[in-house]
Amino acid sequence: MAVHPVLETVTARIIQRSKPSRGAYLAHLEAARVKGVQRSALSCTNLAHGFAAFPANDKLVLKEVRKPSVAIVSSYNDMLSAHQPFEGFPAIIKEAVREVGAVAQFAGGVPAMCDGVTQGQPGMELSLFSRDAIAMATAVGLSHNMFDSAVYLGVCDKIVPGLLIGALHFGHLPAVFVPAGPMTTGLSNSDKAKVRQLYAQGKASREELLEGEAKSYHGAGTCTFYGTANSNQMLMEVMGLHLPGAAFITPGTPLRDALTAAAAQRAALITAQSDNYLPVGRVVDEKSIVNAIVGLLTTGGSTNHTLHLVAIAKAAGIVIDWDDFNELSAVVPLLTRIYPNGDADVNHFHAAGGTGFVIRELLDAGLLHDDVTTILGKGLRAHCAEPFLGEGGKGVVWRDAPLESGDEKVLRKASAPFAPDGGMILVKGNLGRAVMKVSAVKPEHRSVEAPALVFNSQEAFMAAYKAGKLERDFVAVLRFQGPRANGMPELHALTPALANLQDAGRRVALVTDGRMSGASGKVPAAIHVSPEILAGGPLGLVRDGDIIRLDAASGTLEALVPSEVWHARALATADLSPNNVGMGRELFAMFRNSVSAAEQGATSFALPSPIPTTVSLHDGVTVGETMPGSDEDFSMKKEA
Repeated sequence: MAVHPVLETVTARIIQRSKPSRGAYLAHLEAARVKGVQRSALSCTNLAHGFAAFPANDKLVLKEVRKPSVAIVSSYNDMLSAHQPFEGFPAIIKEAVREVGAVAQFAGGVPAMCDGVTQGQPGMELSLFSRDAIAMATAVGLSHNMFDSAVYLGVCDKIVPGLLIGALHFGHLPAVFVPAGPMTTGLSNSDKAKVRQLYAQGKASREELLEGEAKSYHGAGTCTFYGTANSNQMLMEVMGLHLPGAAFITPGTPLRDALTAAAAQRAALITAQSDNYLPVGRVVDEKSIVNAIVGLLTTGGSTNHTLHLVAIAKAAGIVIDWDDFNELSAVVPLLTRIYPNGDADVNHFHAAGGTGFVIRELLDAGLLHDDVTTILGKGLRAHCAEPFLGEGGKGVVWRDAPLESGDEKVLRKASAPFAPDGGMILVKGNLGRAVMKVSAVKPEHRSVEAPALVFNSQEAFMAAYKAGKLERDFVAVLRFQGPRANGMPELHALTPALANLQDAGRRVALVTDGRMSGASGKVPAAIHVSPEILAGGPLGLVRDGDIIRLDAASGTLEALVPSEVWHARALATADLSPNNVGMGRELFAMFRNSVSAAEQGATSFALPSPIPTTVSLHDGVTVGETMPGSDEDFSMKKEA
């Protein structure tokens, strides 16, 4: 199937735009390689420290300096339901790689915070920056240079992007991502949303609210709605960094353990010592990034990835922006209805056909690049499959994804989608550029023109709501929520209140430089407004009563204020000092002070820059002596 012309055009533009930084990145990647196993570059003292505490047989393998060592980088902690299952994964991984003659070492742990726990709390202001901290922690774990590949254990919001950014800074090492899977289905998402709205109206008690939440989030595994965590898992599949169909197998099951073992063995078999070397810096290229955007759009995934995918791409020397998302969204059909864009959860989605079904439909429609490298080393079509236990309950076998959806209320073919577009819109105007997710917003609510009500915090908005001051048509302008101001926390406390007002017949919308993420729902919201006020953004010129036009159809985000009045205004200011201390926020000042704009990924990390050809990372190895730094060269070498 020929690639869709818009997909082809966007990809070509990204390749051209990224040439200098991608070339620099690939030069860095090749300079980091050594002949033989990576630990051969270490002195005897270095190496002895690296295996001192290891079992005798594993120590012998490491001393021989011939067979690969696989790093385990894990986000395990037992507070987070999604990451608690990782406790037992290292033992499975170590045993599995021994079976193929390799060794696995636990290289390091990374922090893992939960947006669900910190929602509306001061700790949420660390959340976005935790992604960069996780990338740094990943680099610390890998910095010992003991490893020839790595498995990354992570699931949730900032954790998988942080792990992948860290992995890409060690792009010469193969990387296999290993999920824990979703918890089993509990209270339905629609019933959970009803309890939240009733509580916001004062019609349900805190005890009733807590009971509903506990029935929703009831066991080990990822939350089952389609927020950022499960969007992460979808993207790892579409980018070919998971084994096929691994994302949504529940934890604590034989198949989950078998997939973990198979992933570990795959990581051991694709090192530079094999005939199938698949470094992550080559797997993640311009085409795989475009595939990730398409996968996000076709499933109605989290808007957080308009930040995270930009930052991930940047780590690989690839430059994308919101115009790329917008153009692809116009031609990528919506193939799923998973809460909050429908009633089903990810377990229902998996049972209906899951990721393999989606990938095949998009490939057949010319809406994904098949000619990419994955951890299987083949084209992406190898991932149009779902896993099952092998004969006798041992190992994993893959079967083709089903040809028909098991439930067309949840999953459809590309020829009969839920919507002809991906439902993620770029809106822009004199208020800046912003992202608007409309896949869960009814058409009649996608355009709002109403007076502005300006707030500097969620708390101020909620106080006005509880005081009955919002019983009118309005556009809530919530400012000073960007990454420089306070770390860009998610603003879900607003969702039930705005939904209640909309249900009561009010024309309401939200415009903010903050985040709403994948759990945002039926109320129109222009989020991630960029640039933010602290970077000179025009959101600071809005005043109460200004008429704001937010229109998804035309892509408009405008304050309808006479030009002479608009330009005569001074930017608003606010006392942000309370955001700078407490709950560890003072430790993250360096991120707030150096962070890029939202559209540039809201990250502290720069694009790769060229390195002199005289630089030597290992004795006798210089950049000039390595393979030429292009993806085409790498493909030719593999074929040869």
